Amino acid sequence: MSPCLLVETATNGVATLLLNRPERHNAFDDVLIVALTEALQKLDADPAVRVVVLAAQGKNFSAGADLGWMQRMAGYAEADNLADARKLAQLMETLDRLSKPVIGAAQGATFGGGVGLIACCDLVVASNDAQFCLSEVKLGLIPAVISPYVVRKIGVAAARRYFLTAERFSASEAQRFGLVHELAPADELPSLSHALAEHLLANGPQALAAAKRLIHDIADRPIDAELIDDTARRIAAIRVGAEGQEGLKAFLEKRPPNWIKPR
Repeated sequence: MSPCLLVETATNGVATLLLNRPERHNAFDDVLIVALTEALQKLDADPAVRVVVLAAQGKNFSAGADLGWMQRMAGYAEADNLADARKLAQLMETLDRLSKPVIGAAQGATFGGGVGLIACCDLVVASNDAQFCLSEVKLGLIPAVISPYVVRKIGVAAARRYFLTAERFSASEAQRFGLVHELAPADELPSLSHALAEHLLANGPQALAAAKRLIHDIADRPIDAELIDDTARRIAAIRVGAEGQEGLKAFLEKRPPNWIKPR
């Protein structure tokens, strides 16, 4: 594993990914992008992993793109820039579509692409003093690759303000328009993240994956006969599946289902 990224997997199935460039405020470059993408793909394929926590070492979650990396890319041809941008796009898609639930924990500064990472997480906790910023236009750039995920999370109205002004906004403001779910002191983020993970571990792993796919597939679709039939088929299929049968049986028998491991 690259030293810019740490991976820890607990016996309960909670894997923690730690951005590990605190001296660079966890700004990401091409090396970190590839390392994070590969780590997420491995965790997604590992049946022992139930929940992923994405966090960062140091005082800041991520300052966005590393300036040295950006300087190198500025000297490249458009084709090379396109190939590089597609790697970042792959990272965002991989995180967004991970079959396991992802909890993001942001402290300090979360800027640019760091906001993109947080927008791709399912649940997000942030420190009370966290600051967010979509700063690309200050550099004559745009937050293009992260935009589908950020706009989906914060809404068009907020995007029209913060994409264009590049203002910093607070953790409470981020919570107000849905980028962040819960706030806590920075030193309590690990315990809050793992408390949320415990809630997720109580739920069926296949049901969690199916619920994530459901959200992706029905969002913004018209409620028509096709969608209604699709949702009916999904619940019918999961009811007769092994996990659905076990969950219903455990409920009726007043016992924990078999995906809850004894402590």
